[in-house]
Amino acid sequence: MSEPHVLYEIRDQVAVITLNRPEAGNAFSPEMISLWNRRLKEARRDETVRVVVVTGKGDTFCSGGDIREMAEGKLRSWDMKRFVWEGVHRIALTLEDLDKPVIAAVNGAAMGAGMDMALMCDLRVCSDRARLAESYINLGVVPGDGGAYFLPRIVGCAKALELLLTGEVLTAEQALALGIVNRVAPHERLMEETFVLAGRIASKPPLAVRMTKRAVYQGLTGSLRAHLDAISSQLALLSETDDHLEAARAFLEKRKPVFRGR
Repeated sequence: MSEPHVLYEIRDQVAVITLNRPEAGNAFSPEMISLWNRRLKEARRDETVRVVVVTGKGDTFCSGGDIREMAEGKLRSWDMKRFVWEGVHRIALTLEDLDKPVIAAVNGAAMGAGMDMALMCDLRVCSDRARLAESYINLGVVPGDGGAYFLPRIVGCAKALELLLTGEVLTAEQALALGIVNRVAPHERLMEETFVLAGRIASKPPLAVRMTKRAVYQGLTGSLRAHLDAISSQLALLSETDDHLEAARAFLEKRKPVFRGR
């Protein structure tokens, strides 16, 4: 029996989602998209999960859509619309609803929609062997999975347009310099360094982590007044939590706090 197109495990409060079509460069399949979305929702519901990591099996993070299918004309017109809107785009919308931090461990090439999927995550740790590109333009299509939305918010409008209109392939170090990825790790230590970052975040008060993530994204689209109003309410709620009291007491007692998410 073949393995599912997405693998899922939980390690020390970190849920790991692994795209599992290495023979196809982890290109999308209906099964992959469905399982990916389902596992994200599962991680959201699971109170033991504090951070989510997404990576790929093999030498590729994700090559996006299946170019062979495109060349054969299998996805055209409304079939293409349904595939992205009812499939791939569900992942972006699920991630928007997921308050827990999501880290992409980019283990290899992230091309086209594969780069978009990395950009959908909150943080990115990149193998020094990885390559990233918004390569849609080379196939005569637009960035169909959020690249034109996420990339300008990271690198600014002008640089995003340059990358989107040329399809330039970036090395890991170039992506780091542009702020597209947070860290670059030696390939053999990618997951180790990703888990160091995930573990640091998972060790923090989980409710404060989730509210901080939400505050940052809401602040990107709202006014200063609306942001300050919302953040004052979040601060008031968090001041009532056991974790806040534990953090304050541990600081005064010079000990490591123990957070329970309450």
